[in-house]
Amino acid sequence: MQNQPTFKKEFVALMASLMSIVALSIDALLPALPDIGTALNVSDPAENQKLITMIFLGLGFGQLIFGPLSDSFGRKSMVYIGFSIFIIASYICITTKSFEVMVIGRILQGVGLSSPRTISLAMIRDSYSGDFMAKVISIVVMFFILVPIVAPTVGQTLLQLFNWQAIFTFNVIIGLGIIIWFWRRQPETLPKSKRLAFSPSIFITGAKEFIRYKDAVAFTLASGFITGSFMVYLSTSQQIFQEQYQLGDLFPYIFASTAVAVGFSTFTNSRFVMRFGAYNMAYYATIAYFAVSLLYVLLFNSGTNPSLIVLMLFFLTQFFAVGFLFGNYRSLAMQPLGHIAGIGAAINGFVSTVMAVPIANYIGSFVTDSVLPLFIGFSVFGCLALLVFVFLKRLSRS
Repeated sequence: MQNQPTFKKEFVALMASLMSIVALSIDALLPALPDIGTALNVSDPAENQKLITMIFLGLGFGQLIFGPLSDSFGRKSMVYIGFSIFIIASYICITTKSFEVMVIGRILQGVGLSSPRTISLAMIRDSYSGDFMAKVISIVVMFFILVPIVAPTVGQTLLQLFNWQAIFTFNVIIGLGIIIWFWRRQPETLPKSKRLAFSPSIFITGAKEFIRYKDAVAFTLASGFITGSFMVYLSTSQQIFQEQYQLGDLFPYIFASTAVAVGFSTFTNSRFVMRFGAYNMAYYATIAYFAVSLLYVLLFNSGTNPSLIVLMLFFLTQFFAVGFLFGNYRSLAMQPLGHIAGIGAAINGFVSTVMAVPIANYIGSFVTDSVLPLFIGFSVFGCLALLVFVFLKRLSRS
């Protein structure tokens, strides 16, 4: 905790890079889903979505392991262990001939990647608090979101030059470079004097402590609602643009444009969050997220897809709102949890991610020949996130 916070550029860049390994491992694979499905004899193309959604399952559960352990054994050692698991899982994905084993490999990749994802948030909380923490998280998330701008293009290039296995190899090489940088340049942020004595009960006591803070629970749930509906887009975007709109090789560029909208709004959030506060920024962005999706549902309730230009206007507006949500929700949830930052980040990530996976799998199953189910999901879960603010406002008045 710092009385006069200073913006450490290399620290922010490192935290963004740790989180970016996750985004790269998810988004670079998108153009290769049909090829992987063909190679592994998948008869239903919708099954390919599991290669995206199931990595989030591993991300969710892995955080419950690495977050609490980092409170006892330090942050850096957990990152190294997690990345080692990621390398093993990548080898499984590269060598398997079975779709079921590939899904298991993706889950294990998620478990390994949950470590840098969770620990980066805990290290930020070790170093900052309040709206300045929200500013730092916004910048980290902005770079994390910029990865999807280039990741599908990188994946498609590797697919054309080599094969889909090369995408997994590329992810490991990039990750290894980041881990070496992290090892050489990043000091441990949790000194031994502040570490919790390890015991199996730390998981239970940590959960009980987390539940004590209503804001942490509420914003974790809101994060789950938005992450789940956004994950539907991630897992179905290839199907929407390449199959419903017949865009073929243009898919990476269309996907990148939506990522630009999120990245730009996240950057905007980092510039204004100190002035207006994370709570206010998140509240009005949640209203916008709900309103835009509801407008689409009302206009195109027949299920007939609009023109690509109209669809992209809705997507860009929707995802511009998203950029004000992820960082602020996380910051608001983590604010009261400085004394259990590792466990807090783990529970926050676990709950929001495990909520998101069934949401994405369920809604995604309906996105076959129309984009309407996607926006219905956006509107339903945007409404639920908005109700979280209503609940907190009533709680503060009582």
